[in-house]
Amino acid sequence: MIFDPETEAGAHALDRLATDKVGWLTTVTPKGQPQSSPVWFLWVDEEILVYGDHRAFRNRNIEANPKVSFHLADDGFGGDVVAIQGEARIDPDHPAIPDNTAYLEKYGEWIDKGFGSSHRMAQTYAMPIRIRPTRGTAFQG
Repeated sequence: MIFDPETEAGAHALDRLATDKVGWLTTVTPKGQPQSSPVWFLWVDEEILVYGDHRAFRNRNIEANPKVSFHLADDGFGGDVVAIQGEARIDPDHPAIPDNTAYLEKYGEWIDKGFGSSHRMAQTYAMPIRIRPTRGTAFQG
């Protein structure tokens, strides 16, 4: 486990991973250029799950280089930092958005407002990306 739930910082980081709705995923192009993009995500089984747009460059990036970073927004003053380094993989066998109860519980209202239904969202966001953390940084200061 990258964050120790017995420490204040670790417990806080795990809570933010469970409740925050937007994170930033950074992949690297085959030519070495980092690319960051905001993503909706789930923290499940000590991994980050993102449903990626099937047209996104990040899919090619992950296939070429699975090393990624992921972070949550800070508090606006450089504090409350949660940053993760890890390895990503596209998992076509993972359940689609309409079949993921936890994802629908977290984002259902946003999905309905932005896409009309989970089935419509899943037509575009059809690439389940799973990120296995290898290192984490968390501090509240």
